[in-house]
Amino acid sequence: MNRVIKVLIVEDDMIIAANISLQLSKLGYEVTGIESRGEDAINHNRENHPDMILMDINLKGEINGIETARIIKEDSDVALIYLTANTDDTSFQKAKETNPYAFISKPFNKVNLERTIALVVEKIKDRQNNLSEQNTFVESLEDRIFIRNNGKLIKLMLEDIHYVEADRNYCNIYTAEQQYVLVNTLNTFSEKVMNNCFLRVHRSFIVNLKKLDAVAENHLEINRKIIPVSKMYKDSLLSALKRI
Repeated sequence: MNRVIKVLIVEDDMIIAANISLQLSKLGYEVTGIESRGEDAINHNRENHPDMILMDINLKGEINGIETARIIKEDSDVALIYLTANTDDTSFQKAKETNPYAFISKPFNKVNLERTIALVVEKIKDRQNNLSEQNTFVESLEDRIFIRNNGKLIKLMLEDIHYVEADRNYCNIYTAEQQYVLVNTLNTFSEKVMNNCFLRVHRSFIVNLKKLDAVAENHLEINRKIIPVSKMYKDSLLSALKRI
């Protein structure tokens, strides 16, 4: 992984957040933003796809950092580091359920933050290297695609795909029963799968029009998944719906 690691800071103390942001920038990381509310952090993650989130447990707004992390984990497999002054066992156990990569206790120093993030970056590299040896989009036919997994070609029927979601340089294919993580971009999927049933509705989503359960002003639903619809794709969606 030679690209710059993208980090989202979720912290309700703006002084602490600004100091962290400055330190990370000096170390060569890209700070995608600073959020103080869990609701805003969830939306930021969906729009910007950071590699890592530094998450304070105590946040402004309706939900705390643990609940925010739980919702974010439903959308993406982002690396999570908790920043917390809460050292009680109950908070730790609840936070642990979200599978964080590390905890940093407040107050923390520059060296502690730098070393912890460096270790997490190495874990991210290992995870992506392992993934690159697994699922790769190989070929597509009129009604199916083939995925190379551990030396085998796996057939996936297009009619079984509900939607495809971008995750940085990867994409996630969702069916009713399974999720496939591919070492290909969403653009690659769009270029290779020439099927009128699929339509891009957002920079991060391609949907199977036959799987739509509901369409609203700014989003649609497939199997209880809320998928945003961008303004630039809205006319294409409305035209496609008329053809179904």
